[in-house]
Amino acid sequence: MQSRMNPQQHTYQKGNEHLSGILSSKVERAHSTMMNADMDAVEAENQVELEEKTRLINQVLELQHTLEDLSARVDAVKEENLKLKSENQVLGQYIENLMSASSVFQTTDTKSKRK
Repeated sequence: MQSRMNPQQHTYQKGNEHLSGILSSKVERAHSTMMNADMDAVEAENQVELEEKTRLINQVLELQHTLEDLSARVDAVKEENLKLKSENQVLGQYIENLMSASSVFQTTDTKSKRK
Protein backbone atom coordinates (compact mmCIF):
# COMPACT_ATOMS: atom_id res chain seq x y z
CA MET A 1 0.00 0.00 0.00
CA GLN A 2 1.24 3.26 -1.03
CA SER A 3 0.24 6.27 0.95
CA ARG A 4 -0.23 9.50 -0.73
CA MET A 5 1.12 12.71 0.76
CA ASN A 6 -0.79 15.87 0.72
CA PRO A 7 0.98 18.94 -0.67
CA GLN A 8 1.79 20.26 2.81
CA GLN A 9 3.46 16.99 3.82
CA HIS A 10 5.32 16.91 0.54
CA THR A 11 6.65 20.46 1.12
CA TYR A 12 7.56 19.54 4.70
CA GLN A 13 9.47 16.46 3.52
CA LYS A 14 11.27 18.45 0.82
CA GLY A 15 12.17 21.08 3.43
CA ASN A 16 13.56 18.39 5.74
CA GLU A 17 15.60 16.90 2.91
CA HIS A 18 16.91 20.36 2.05
CA LEU A 19 17.81 21.07 5.70
CA SER A 20 19.36 17.64 6.03
CA GLY A 21 21.47 18.30 2.95
CA ILE A 22 22.56 21.71 4.30
CA LEU A 23 23.41 20.25 7.71
CA SER A 24 25.24 17.34 6.12
CA SER A 25 27.22 19.76 3.96
CA LYS A 26 28.06 21.93 6.97
CA VAL A 27 29.08 18.91 9.02
CA GLU A 28 31.31 17.70 6.19
CA ARG A 29 32.91 21.16 5.89
CA ALA A 30 33.41 21.34 9.67
CA HIS A 31 34.89 17.86 9.67
CA SER A 32 37.12 18.78 6.75
CA THR A 33 38.17 21.99 8.52
CA MET A 34 38.99 20.04 11.69
CA MET A 35 40.94 17.46 9.72
CA ASN A 36 42.85 20.23 7.96
CA ALA A 37 43.53 21.92 11.32
CA ASP A 38 44.76 18.62 12.76
CA MET A 39 46.94 18.04 9.72
CA ASP A 40 48.28 21.60 9.95
CA ALA A 41 49.08 21.08 13.64
CA VAL A 42 50.88 17.80 12.89
CA GLU A 43 52.72 19.45 10.00
CA ALA A 44 53.74 22.38 12.23
CA GLU A 45 54.91 19.96 14.92
CA ASN A 46 56.89 18.00 12.33
CA GLN A 47 58.41 21.24 11.07
CA VAL A 48 59.47 22.19 14.60
CA GLU A 49 60.99 18.73 15.12
CA LEU A 50 62.80 18.95 11.78
CA GLU A 51 64.20 22.38 12.66
CA GLU A 52 65.34 21.10 16.07
CA LYS A 53 67.00 18.05 14.49
CA THR A 54 68.70 20.28 11.92
CA ARG A 55 69.92 22.61 14.67
CA LEU A 56 71.27 19.67 16.69
CA ILE A 57 72.99 18.14 13.65
CA ASN A 58 74.65 21.48 12.88
CA GLN A 59 75.74 21.77 16.50
CA VAL A 60 77.21 18.24 16.44
CA LEU A 61 79.07 19.02 13.20
CA GLU A 62 80.44 22.24 14.69
CA LEU A 63 81.59 20.36 17.80
CA GLN A 64 83.16 17.68 15.61
CA HIS A 65 85.13 20.31 13.67
CA THR A 66 86.17 21.96 16.93
CA LEU A 67 87.37 18.61 18.27
CA GLU A 68 89.35 17.97 15.08
CA ASP A 69 90.96 21.41 15.37
CA LEU A 70 91.82 20.85 19.04
CA SER A 71 93.26 17.41 18.28
CA ALA A 72 95.45 18.91 15.56
CA ARG A 73 96.61 21.63 17.97
CA VAL A 74 97.42 19.03 20.67
CA ASP A 75 99.44 17.03 18.14
CA ALA A 76 101.32 20.19 17.09
CA VAL A 77 102.07 21.06 20.73
CA LYS A 78 103.32 17.52 21.41
CA GLU A 79 105.59 17.70 18.38
CA GLU A 80 106.91 21.11 19.44
CA ASN A 81 107.47 19.82 22.98
CA LEU A 82 109.52 16.87 21.72
CA LYS A 83 111.56 19.23 19.54
CA LEU A 84 112.23 21.56 22.47
CA LYS A 85 113.20 18.63 24.74
CA SER A 86 115.71 17.47 22.16
CA GLU A 87 117.13 20.98 21.78
CA ASN A 88 117.36 21.34 25.58
CA GLN A 89 119.31 18.09 25.81
CA VAL A 90 121.74 19.30 23.15
CA LEU A 91 122.13 22.67 24.90
CA GLY A 92 122.56 20.96 28.28
CA GLN A 93 125.30 18.75 26.89
CA TYR A 94 126.99 21.76 25.23
CA ILE A 95 126.94 23.75 28.50
CA GLU A 96 128.31 20.77 30.39
CA ASN A 97 131.15 20.42 27.89
CA LEU A 98 131.96 24.15 28.13
CA MET A 99 132.00 24.00 31.91
CA SER A 100 134.32 21.01 31.99
CA ALA A 101 136.69 22.70 29.53
CA SER A 102 136.83 25.98 31.48
CA SER A 103 139.24 26.42 34.38
CA VAL A 104 136.74 28.66 36.18
CA PHE A 105 134.52 25.69 36.85
CA GLN A 106 137.33 23.26 37.76
CA THR A 107 137.41 22.05 41.35
CA THR A 108 140.43 23.11 43.30
CA ASP A 109 142.12 20.93 45.85
CA THR A 110 143.30 23.39 48.52
CA LYS A 111 145.06 20.75 50.63
CA SER A 112 147.42 19.75 47.87
CA LYS A 113 148.40 23.39 47.19
CA ARG A 114 149.31 24.07 50.85
CA LYS A 115 151.87 21.36 51.06
